[in-house]
Amino acid sequence: MTTISPTFDGEATNSLRRERSNVLRLAICQALAGANSTVVYATGAVVGDMLTPSKALATLPISIFVVGMALCTLPAGAIAQRHGRRMAFMLGTGSGVLAGILAALAVLAASFWLFCLATFCGGVYAAVVLSFRFAAADCAAPARRPRALSAVMAGGVFAGVIGPQLVTHTMNLWPPYLFVATYACQAAVAALSALILLGVKLPKPGAAERNAGRPLGIIARQPRFILAVICGVVSYLLMNFLMTAAPLAMKFCGLSQESANLGLQWHVIAMYAPSFWTGRLITRFGASKVVASGLLLTGASSAVGLLGIDVAHFWATLILLGVGWNFGFVGASAMVLECHRPEEKARVQSFNDFVVFGTMAVGSFLSGGLLSAFGWDTVLWLSFAPLLAAVIALAIAGRTAAPRG
Repeated sequence: MTTISPTFDGEATNSLRRERSNVLRLAICQALAGANSTVVYATGAVVGDMLTPSKALATLPISIFVVGMALCTLPAGAIAQRHGRRMAFMLGTGSGVLAGILAALAVLAASFWLFCLATFCGGVYAAVVLSFRFAAADCAAPARRPRALSAVMAGGVFAGVIGPQLVTHTMNLWPPYLFVATYACQAAVAALSALILLGVKLPKPGAAERNAGRPLGIIARQPRFILAVICGVVSYLLMNFLMTAAPLAMKFCGLSQESANLGLQWHVIAMYAPSFWTGRLITRFGASKVVASGLLLTGASSAVGLLGIDVAHFWATLILLGVGWNFGFVGASAMVLECHRPEEKARVQSFNDFVVFGTMAVGSFLSGGLLSAFGWDTVLWLSFAPLLAAVIALAIAGRTAAPRG
């Protein structure tokens, strides 16, 4: 008969308690930081349209937000690998505070380029925040990693309420400067997030993690990793491509800012609410099937958008787009976890995010120009091309090898 020593049992209990505390704190900060991103998406194109010297540049601030995400991922990963994730978290939340302050000053000074700098800082913050999902997986036992990753993403449900309501209730508090009070509150929310993150307890990287592991080129050539990157890129690219254009498209269609705010609120809730179940779905059915479902829902969102330009059509498009993103992106993230060893995690995860956000930036830059030049329907039709590419990649992978997801 095997006995379990009280010391071992106590260590296991403390480890589980620490894991749950970390996941809870990271989920709360996911909600707070997700609200910051929602503020940028809800107001970025509108403020850009107010300040820009050219209407074709109206969505440039949001595109620069995405550039900030892309450019920050590799440096953030290097900092996390060398000094630990907490250092990266603090630098990220500091950028979030700076983003809110600079955005408020930009509106007061009517400076388009200062506003672009503010959204760049916001993108730096958003990139660091997206590593929360991997940080949660790091502190969980292997069998619980998909659920830990999914639980942190579920914190974004509250971002779907906090962000749009923050915009709605603060945008007119400093007349005639629209959104100045909103950006000031955004900075305060980022500061609160930093305080909560101080309580996250993660192991510091050891010498093996800093220096060991396979070359990144070998890891990146794994078919499973390539598939994960393709699916992550397409899921995030299309979500950003359509969400960037939607608030401005609603404005062009004569719909109110409040309607756009509520549309984004339901979109962000739809992005994160499925996370309460996505981890279990991945465990039961495999990551590939969950990703495929997400891609189909994203295609359905574009199809619904083509049916009309009423508020209901925009909201339904944004809701389906949110659920599709969740299944696609969380599923692709779970695939990434299968492709690296523990000592390789920071490099591989940050490289994955760099490719995803770098590609997403291209779509974001195109979105505003296409919307201004050709209209909302063209933006929707173009979304089907990358979807088809991802579906083909999944089909080929399913035929050539049995997925491990």
